[in-house]
This record gives sequence, C-alpha cells and structure tokens, in this order.
Amino acid sequence: MSRSRIVIVGAGFAGYQAARTLSRTLRGAVEIVLVNPNDYFLYLPLLPEVASGVLEPRRVSVSLAGTLPRVRLVLGEVDGIDFDQRRLQYVDPEGRSGELAYDRLLLTVGSVNKLLPIPGVAEHAHGFRGMPEALYLRDHINRQIALAAASEDAEEAAARRTFVVVGAGYTGTEVAAHGQMFAESLARQHSWYEHGRQEHGRQEPPDEREGHEAAGARDGKERRTRWMLLDIAPRVLPELDERLSETAHEVLDKRGVEVRTGTSVKEATSEGVLLDNGDFVPTRSLIWCVGVRPDPLVKDLGLETQQGRIVVDEYLRVPGRPEVMACGDAAAVPDLTRPGEITPMTAQHAVRQGKTAGRNLAASFGKGASRPYKHHDLGFMVDLGGVKAAANPLRVPLSGPLANVVTRAYHLAAMPGNRVRVLADWALDAVLPRQAAQLGLVRSWSVPLESSSPEVARVPTH
Repeated sequence: MSRSRIVIVGAGFAGYQAARTLSRTLRGAVEIVLVNPNDYFLYLPLLPEVASGVLEPRRVSVSLAGTLPRVRLVLGEVDGIDFDQRRLQYVDPEGRSGELAYDRLLLTVGSVNKLLPIPGVAEHAHGFRGMPEALYLRDHINRQIALAAASEDAEEAAARRTFVVVGAGYTGTEVAAHGQMFAESLARQHSWYEHGRQEHGRQEPPDEREGHEAAGARDGKERRTRWMLLDIAPRVLPELDERLSETAHEVLDKRGVEVRTGTSVKEATSEGVLLDNGDFVPTRSLIWCVGVRPDPLVKDLGLETQQGRIVVDEYLRVPGRPEVMACGDAAAVPDLTRPGEITPMTAQHAVRQGKTAGRNLAASFGKGASRPYKHHDLGFMVDLGGVKAAANPLRVPLSGPLANVVTRAYHLAAMPGNRVRVLADWALDAVLPRQAAQLGLVRSWSVPLESSSPEVARVPTH
C-alpha cells in the first residue's frame, strides 16, 4: 500500500519551515514532496550583503537536500493545479513537463516584485527579490564604477556613479546603506587613476562636486558616488517605530545618501529618471524596492482571494478545500492579534506560519492537534552596513554597534545552515577590502523587473 503524500509548493520561509516541521514530526510515515525551482532555501534578509560584496552567494543559499531529511525535492515551477483531481503540473529546469498527485497540498509560492504603471520602469529598473538580481546588482555596481573611472566624458562618469533606489522600506533602506558603502569602496580603488586624470584636465561637473562636498561635510569624508533613496512615504521605514526610522535616516544622511521622502519616479529612461517634482537625475542605475505582490500563480488558481492573496482560515486551510492549505506571502492569513486584518508579508510571519502549517498537516494524519495561527511581532531589525543597525527587539529600541550585534545574532539564529561560513565572511570583511571583480554571470536582460520567477535568471529561448 502506497504512503499518503503531502506536496509543498515553494521553499521560501514558509515552505521550508513547513517541510522541516513535517520531516521531524512524521519521520517517514507520510511522503513529503517539496517542489521548488532551485535546490536551495534563500535567506533573503542577508541578500543586500551579497549584492554589496560582504557575503558570497552560497552563504545565504541553504541546501534543501542537505538540511531536509526525508523530504523529496522536485525541481520545477508549478504552472497549474487540478484541485478536483488532486494533481498539479510543473515544468522542470530543462523545460520538461511533469505531474504530481497529492493527498494534502500546501501552497507557499511567495511573492514577486510589485509593479507600478510608471513609463519606462519595467524596461530600465531592476528588482531585488532573488539571487540572480543580487548577483546582477553586484556586478552592475562594479561595472558602473569601472566605466566611470575610464570615461573621458565627465557627465557620463557622474551618471554612472549615481544610483537611485526607489522604496525606503526594509529592502530599499538596506540596499542603499550597503550599496553606498560598496560603491565607495570600489571608487576608492579607482581613485588614484581618477586623481591623475583630473590633474591632466578632466574635472567633475561643478554641480556634482558641490553635491559631493555637501554630502561629505557631515562626517568629513569626500563622496565619490551619489546614492538617492526615494519614497512617497513621509519617512524611511514607515512601517517601523519612528525612533528606528530616525536612526536609519541619520546613518544614511551621514554617509551622504540623499533621502527624498514624499518623492517618486515619474518616468525612467536609459539616461536617467524623471522625478515627480520635475527634477531629472542622470543615472544608469534604477533599483526597484517598492514592495512585493503575491506570485502570479495565485490569480490563476481560481481560489478566493483577498488583496491578491489566497483566503484561508486561522488554521491556514483553504475554505471548501479541506486538503489544501496556504501560508506565507501568498495567503491572506487572519491576524488574530488585530481582528479584521490579515498578517503582513514579512519573513517573521512566514516562518511561524510555516511551522503552524507543518503541525496542522501532521495533525491531519493523527500526529498532534491542529492549532490556529497567532503571533505577536517580536520587533524588527534593519542592518545598515558596517557596525550600524536599527532594531527594536521585544519593543526595546536599539541603534549603533549594539543594534548591529543583536541584528547579526538574530540572523545567525534564524538561518537553518551556513552559520560558520557567514561568520567567516563577516570577519574577513572587517579586515579586508571589498573585491572589485565582475563575474559577468547575470546580464541585464536575464533579470527583468516584470518576472513571475525572480529566483530564476531568464535564459535565451531558441
């Protein structure tokens, strides 16, 4: 007699935690199948450190096969589900189609970059939701700094040294903070050449020199690159306590990052971005961090949705489909701590929802009892690069080196693997300069902003 089968779609925070909980609870009594495009779990909170050269890519990529015993991994992207027949269809990395039958199904398909109807953004901006985008940004910053140093045109050089980040939430703030330090480190490595060029007659445009001097006046350091962080909200990190927002703003300001709140992009072109206040910023770098939306698969399933997310009850079950559950960013999970609302799309909720889903799925096979999902936020942490951070663990506001220690300790505790390797990279970064080396593995066209699978780089079709 064949074993019953649980199929989990997606190995993000929710899917990974559900699979691990089921593996430990059922211990082989039920077949557990995990369908995911990649063979690793990506620890997204540390992705800005990959893009900025602090961590190597594999440090935040935790092997699924190596950390999930008794779980069968199927590489592929699900493109259809027949709920009546209890079967799903998927496409593997080589383009072959496959099918899987299930007795229980858990949907944790996650989210993708949020798009806005702004002319030129889809063509010229790049998001930050997956490893390919992080590797592209790392190479792109390297490339722009090198091209700026070699350029004979001062205006072109200034544009290449200008980086615009849209969205001052967690991701955008961390990308701007880490990216600015990375770009400055690279620019310093080219500075001897730049200095020699200027002595022989090439000068920066007056407006750029003035901007750099103004930006650097707060801490006495000359700025070689220009970073801008834009958001329509009245402050950075608008979802956090105002004290954390003020801390992050102060750190960015001291580093010369131009924080423009109440501002957004009106149009993007290959030469730069037009802001809604009429300013045009020459740049070759538009980094889109305005938020996320549920995976496009959700709208094709025919299930009831709320705010684009699958409707579930407090036990994470899909109404009318007792064998189907959903959680994480793709699910509208009722927030029992705030009646009438649904939980926000955060890793903190996804991790705990995944564990609850795993326990409830195990309970459906007689292992334990089902329980509703209920979680009070434990606080938030934002890594601002170097020894700076802003955090409020258990609602206690922290800043500076202490917040940085707490933030890094939290990430190490939350990671399901690779802790020693991450620690080693942090230690090396503290004593060695950043490496200015372009790998050239991910090109611009392979990481379009409008993608249903930001975790997979696009490949040419023949």
